[in-house]
Amino acid sequence: MKKYRRRPRLTETEKSMMWDRWLQGDSLHAIARLLDTSHTSIRRHLVATGGIRPLPRKRSNLALSLSEREEISRGIVAGRTIAPTGPIRRHGIGHVVPSAVNWSPTRS
Repeated sequence: MKKYRRRPRLTETEKSMMWDRWLQGDSLHAIARLLDTSHTSIRRHLVATGGIRPLPRKRSNLALSLSEREEISRGIVAGRTIAPTGPIRRHGIGHVVPSAVNWSPTRS
């Protein structure tokens, strides 16, 4: 019975290299040897997008940044209520969730 080795998924750098090589016309086997993986693994990535390189992922402008999420978390831990100011006001979501305006972690 053939033993299969478990290998972590391709990193973003490896995926970029894979797409560059694919567009240059390299074979699946050549790309797989370069990335030390199987050609079926490379094929799976290519088939999933129809052989067309996907656009780079981009976070929505409506999503809160890490520092904004930390600011909100620290405010909750400190016992402050969430008011439509700062990052919530900037994203315009204070009026969408009116129940969040007066929410307090001390409420029973």
